[in-house]
Amino acid sequence: MVNSLKLNSGEGDATRMEAAKTEHSFRLLPAPSKFEEGVVKFDDREIKVGGPIPELHEGEKLVRVTHSLCPACYRLIPATIFEKEDKLYIRKVCPEHGEFEDLYYGDVGLYYKFDYWEYEGKGPKVPYVDLKAPCPFNCGLCPMHHQHSALVNLVVTNRCDQSCWYCFFYAEKAGYVYEPTLEQIAFMVDQLKKQEVTLVIQLTGGEPTLREDLVEIVRLLREKGVKHIQLNTWGGTFAKMYLEDPERAIRYARALREAGVNTVYMSFDGTNRRTNPKNHWEVPYTLEVFRKAGMSSVVLVPTVIKSVNDHDLGNIVKFAAYNMDVVRAVNFQPVSLTGMMKRNMRNKFRITIPEVIKNIEEQTNGEITKDSWYPIGTSVVFSKLVEALTGREQFEMANHPVCGAGTYVYVEWRNGEPHFIPLSKFIDLEGLLEYLKEKTEEIKEGTNKYWVGLKLVMNLRKFIDKEKGPKDLDILKILMNVITKHDYSALGEFHYRLLFLGTMHFMDLYNYDVQRVMRCDIHYVVPDGRVIPFCTYNVLNDLYRDKVLKQYQVPLSEWIAKHGKDSLGDAIKYKRSASALESSEIYKETYKPFLQA
Repeated sequence: MVNSLKLNSGEGDATRMEAAKTEHSFRLLPAPSKFEEGVVKFDDREIKVGGPIPELHEGEKLVRVTHSLCPACYRLIPATIFEKEDKLYIRKVCPEHGEFEDLYYGDVGLYYKFDYWEYEGKGPKVPYVDLKAPCPFNCGLCPMHHQHSALVNLVVTNRCDQSCWYCFFYAEKAGYVYEPTLEQIAFMVDQLKKQEVTLVIQLTGGEPTLREDLVEIVRLLREKGVKHIQLNTWGGTFAKMYLEDPERAIRYARALREAGVNTVYMSFDGTNRRTNPKNHWEVPYTLEVFRKAGMSSVVLVPTVIKSVNDHDLGNIVKFAAYNMDVVRAVNFQPVSLTGMMKRNMRNKFRITIPEVIKNIEEQTNGEITKDSWYPIGTSVVFSKLVEALTGREQFEMANHPVCGAGTYVYVEWRNGEPHFIPLSKFIDLEGLLEYLKEKTEEIKEGTNKYWVGLKLVMNLRKFIDKEKGPKDLDILKILMNVITKHDYSALGEFHYRLLFLGTMHFMDLYNYDVQRVMRCDIHYVVPDGRVIPFCTYNVLNDLYRDKVLKQYQVPLSEWIAKHGKDSLGDAIKYKRSASALESSEIYKETYKPFLQA
């Protein structure tokens, strides 16, 4: 085990680090820990390393060996990923706390399909921290990381007016308030700019709209050159404002849009009271605000929990279709099981990407089939082609194959009801992807890129079956624009004509896979200048998230003294009158197709 860890921090990583230091002339931040005498030292805490490779049992087939963590003590230990009964499981043995086994991926066939499209990733152009300990105890980004940042979360507050049981954190639970200053936010954005990739930042929390200077924050990000800004919210602020003063709510949403918010990333766990107790009643009013404010890029974000809302996924897709004037996508997120949890409880709630995909197929009457989904890594095919054609380095999302998947569907209306036609039903996607890979290699081998580009455009139609596709969708023209123009507007046209369905599964201590975290491209930026992968920031929360936020905290008593009692705790917790909200025509019209569900 120790030897394998040394390999991960060997000559290749050291060379990358030295090259980056020379090229960009910047000072590395201190590593958050160090590896000495066979243990990882995190301040006063010592985390042990090593353990036995778990044995396989009869009927099990080894897929690969990785490293994982003991859920009880964080010990870094070997883990096996293996096939059993057409599913993948992860097993690990802590010398002190015994064996842990959990579902890793719910469909072997889908895993191998997605694995085919795996790409290594370029890694960050610059590392931020010195390399002193094995992954995942050296985060910030270190030279071992294989991916640049694709989406960066910037926490603007840990205050929240909800108290969701599955949430990672909020102020009262933490025991302090964390709200970075504008100066700290500016510094964090400057840190991100060192990577020299397209900046995509999500403002998150807590609930970001509790900050009175949110518009100013958005404007600051835009002035700093952030190309795409997402706002992560449960949407209640907009609904509350609308019910009190509709024009004020619309002005606020419009101000956010005009300041630079491109997309609202909004919680939406289901289409009825039982599956979505968080914001079922508020969503109609929030969407009404967005319509009138011109906020036309909303992503619905369901946290999917088995036995809680996994039977409502098809309806969520239909809900998105009914609201496509403002809703552009749905991003399903299988729940991350935080905290210590017994195996029977994990079995009750655990769901992985393949089960999400299967449920969507069944709940859309077989319209959105399993074979229409592809891993995030397929987008790298387009990135490499554009890079070869233009000579300019491109943004890549070379995630681990089990991290996420997506599909685009065309929404066809029949008798007032939505039906779904995935792209794969009228485009030979695998044939097209292989063809694009082939053309990319031709350019790399010296073939004239203009000739290759012309040939590519001429041959695109071979992969499209116009008879099976929608009659009012010129997909050939859209694809040509994406490939020839390769700009934001071309992608925007594609995104606005179709509904995107995605799914992203964040890890927890039971299914933790170090190989996955090394490939992560969803990161957090923190005030000390580090950039930390999502699944270390939130899963090893006491080592990363909480440790950093405590450095920049405001004690609850101090916060209340400065901002008043009405700025925290029960005073800001949202309280609704469900019956009053249900009585309006806006509510009834929004949920009309689902009121019998």
